[in-house]
Amino acid sequence: MHALLSRLFHVRSFTLWLLVFRLALTPCAADSLWDGFARPPRDARPWVYWFVMDGNLSREGITADFEAMHQAGLGGLIMMEVDVGIPKGPVAFMGEEWQGLFAHAVQEAERLGLEITLNAGPGWTGSGGPWVKPEQSMQHLVASRSELTGPGRLSEPLPRPARRPAFFGDGQLPAALEQAKNDYYREIAVLAFPTPAVREPIPDLDERALYLRAPYSSQPGVRAWFPTSARAPEDNPAAAVDPVDILDLSARLGTDGRLDWDAPPGRWTILRFGCTSTGANTRPAPRPGLGLESDKFDPAALEAHFDAFVTPLLERAGPRAGARTGWTSLHIDSWEMGAQNWTAAYRDEFLRRRGYDLLPFLPVIAGDLVGSREVSERFLWDWRQTAQELVLENHARRLRDLAHANGLGLSIEPYDMNPCADLSLGAVADVPMAEFWLYGFDTAYSVVEAVSVAHTTGRRVVAAEAFTSSDQERWQAHPASMKARADWAFAAGLNRLVIHRYQHQPWLDRFPGMTMGPYGVHWERTQTWWDMVPAFHNYLARCQFLLRQGLPVADVCFLAAEGAPHVFRPPASALHGDPPDRTGYGFDGCAPEVLLGRADVHDGCVTFPDGMRYRVLVLPESPTMTPRLLRRVKELVAAGATVIGSPPQRSPGLQDYPACDAEVRGLAQAVWGDGDGRQVGEHSCGKGRVVWERSADLEHNPDAPLLECPQYGDFSVVVNVLRQMGVPPDFEASVPLRYVHRRLHDGELYFVANPADSPVRADATFRVTGREPELWDPVTAGRRVLPRFSVAGGRTVVPLEFEAHQSFFLVFRERTDQTSGTGSNFTAPQPLGDILGPWDVSFDPRWGGPGAIRFASLVDWTLREEPGIRHYSGVATYHNTFKVSEPALAGRVLLDLGVVHNLAGVRLNGIDLGVVWCAPWRLDITDALQSGENRIEIRVANLWPNRLIGDSALSPDERLTWTTWNPFRPDSALLPSGLLGPVTLLTMPATQ
Repeated sequence: MHALLSRLFHVRSFTLWLLVFRLALTPCAADSLWDGFARPPRDARPWVYWFVMDGNLSREGITADFEAMHQAGLGGLIMMEVDVGIPKGPVAFMGEEWQGLFAHAVQEAERLGLEITLNAGPGWTGSGGPWVKPEQSMQHLVASRSELTGPGRLSEPLPRPARRPAFFGDGQLPAALEQAKNDYYREIAVLAFPTPAVREPIPDLDERALYLRAPYSSQPGVRAWFPTSARAPEDNPAAAVDPVDILDLSARLGTDGRLDWDAPPGRWTILRFGCTSTGANTRPAPRPGLGLESDKFDPAALEAHFDAFVTPLLERAGPRAGARTGWTSLHIDSWEMGAQNWTAAYRDEFLRRRGYDLLPFLPVIAGDLVGSREVSERFLWDWRQTAQELVLENHARRLRDLAHANGLGLSIEPYDMNPCADLSLGAVADVPMAEFWLYGFDTAYSVVEAVSVAHTTGRRVVAAEAFTSSDQERWQAHPASMKARADWAFAAGLNRLVIHRYQHQPWLDRFPGMTMGPYGVHWERTQTWWDMVPAFHNYLARCQFLLRQGLPVADVCFLAAEGAPHVFRPPASALHGDPPDRTGYGFDGCAPEVLLGRADVHDGCVTFPDGMRYRVLVLPESPTMTPRLLRRVKELVAAGATVIGSPPQRSPGLQDYPACDAEVRGLAQAVWGDGDGRQVGEHSCGKGRVVWERSADLEHNPDAPLLECPQYGDFSVVVNVLRQMGVPPDFEASVPLRYVHRRLHDGELYFVANPADSPVRADATFRVTGREPELWDPVTAGRRVLPRFSVAGGRTVVPLEFEAHQSFFLVFRERTDQTSGTGSNFTAPQPLGDILGPWDVSFDPRWGGPGAIRFASLVDWTLREEPGIRHYSGVATYHNTFKVSEPALAGRVLLDLGVVHNLAGVRLNGIDLGVVWCAPWRLDITDALQSGENRIEIRVANLWPNRLIGDSALSPDERLTWTTWNPFRPDSALLPSGLLGPVTLLTMPATQ
């Protein structure tokens, strides 16, 4: 038997040698792809949000935090200082000491190879502070209404228009600034017109006129977009004001607000227009950073803010040009300062951009119809479009230009209360960002948006505020609990996770220490498992490195509808599951400006300068399109593109009206021929064609309640067109799997993950032929050829097996003429035996542990009678010995830990074998195993709640922990903890 095992060992060793030799001959072994995967570079590492709590900042804490980040394998941080109710600290935001500590942070980041991205203002809302004067704050156009019957002379004050309440409430600023905000007012115009016989309100005017943009992510009933109609809405002529009857009385208004006017006969309505601050303030900012948000339409306001906030820090930190570590970027977080609709230059900008004067249409902003309901709606479209253009050009791009001029980049989260189109704002960023939650709100749509922005604008890195959480997290997040959501994010196209959050710890001796109150996952050096977390960070880094290689593969480009605000939502039928995964065809959304400026056609595909290629362009199911955009669509079709969608019927705004509508109809006739889009049809135009199959009602009612309106038809229409073009699905599997595909210069790369919390087997079909599949494991950094596969219909079918939430990369690089392969891709390990008790376990007395104790068998700590074990939080070390005979060493040997709560580090015979943090909870111990007796040491870390629960029953001076937030009570349920096993030795064939 021993001879047979010895012979088997040599056979397996020779087979393994052949495999290694074969891999050495492949390109992937000789180039940087494998090296970068096995040892990810610094720029591929995950990041964190680094929060400072209102003045709680220290030099030694900064150094300890940054050293802990570096040692844990993090690559950078987004820095914000906020006030969420934690008691105020001693260091005043932006004071002399604070600026010195910021410079120290930059120096420490440079020393340790970390990058710092600084939020563009205090808090997380945007760009503002106490240095922003009311006249350079975000502005609203406001109006007061007076009625007069003529003839007669009017010589009396008109009511001063009132400032509208701030969305997040007033009274949050220091008294002097609050008073200045409330007092600020500037005259704009006084208009008079014959009072209509009836007054019909404009539905949802506050939203349509950009007085209000509520949080789309968290408040129900907020529109994703404002649909337009192909038909003119029904009019009541008696309800509209004729523009020619509107009189400009602005010159007759005195400085005291008194109007001097001889009114003609009849009933007259007088509107006094002025501008006020919107009241939007920095939030949740530290008190020294409380102030108004700067005017997002005015580049001078942004520059003044930059000079007050960023420039002094640049002077402290030193030149940033060429810096690859330290302070490298600025950041605009999720847009939470709401909308504005005025600035001092707004009338001039509107005239320049739209080609007509807005003055006669200002009554629309006050709720009066001008011309007709259709004309008024068109004016409101132009009003919002102008606002968007000013935000993009004078705020986002200006901040980017200022950042670039000072050697910094710019990242943007372009969503939530954004009065613009999300895709358009995101396209300004050097690094577009999304947000997804572990516990709390559903913001998965923002991930689709950020990925789309990156793909269509050629951005290599696309990031996300990751694992954001409400108080449901309660110290319970750990790497295994987060892996499935991380894999979803990678499959959705993200390649930089910025974990929310790492809380700055100003002290070195308080545990778990400072918190952000109930917000975010607790991801800092005071965690029980922090010295084990590099294993998880390395996993993320390996995935992020590979997901930046080559180019993304997507077949479908959805053109976003013009107009603002706009949240891009693909058809629900293009997604499945929760959180949503793409189906077998990848897609992206594309902002109108990006299509206009970057799209071309090559070989029948819509292409972009950076190499992205889409088989089809899908138009939004909207009856309106500007002539400029429709001309571009026509050019793309004529050049050979396949476009799916119905013909638009008119232009959305008043610019060049009504000639604009005639031009739209003429262009639509040229592209769609006689097709009206109401039936299934197809029409050739130049080298390309348009296909349409109406699957939704284009006649959206613009007065409908605030409901989600479909932006595209059923995805099956797109799928049918692709299949008819001979384009099979990019990926399919016999069980639900999530995936993402990137095309390399010498092959294809797929990331594939099991979304289920149980093992699965699947036949996975990849749209690739002529190349042999390799499996790269991002947990172990291992790789091997998969011998079993088959080729059919231009695709390769590979049998795969996954443990719960397991993920792999399938790399197709080695060329092969074979159309099938035999053998086994996965071989079940065979048990060699369990490592039985007793176990000697050491608990740290500092956290109430009993020191050394013997467990007869493996058991959950919370089931023990000892309070010091039952309420223990931290690391306990298990010691044992076991014997292995020589024959057992013939193959690879794995250690299976069974059930672990929550991470475990293993040493065998004094050799560190690494950390086990997720299924299948195994390590390869072959190289450390020896014949005869073996000494094993397993360090196991659980979570903080058990100790916090125990401490909640103690007086403050008896507690072992110190924290600014403890949501637990003495009767709170304890969390399972420790090594539960069974701990098993397994043997595997050498080729596996």
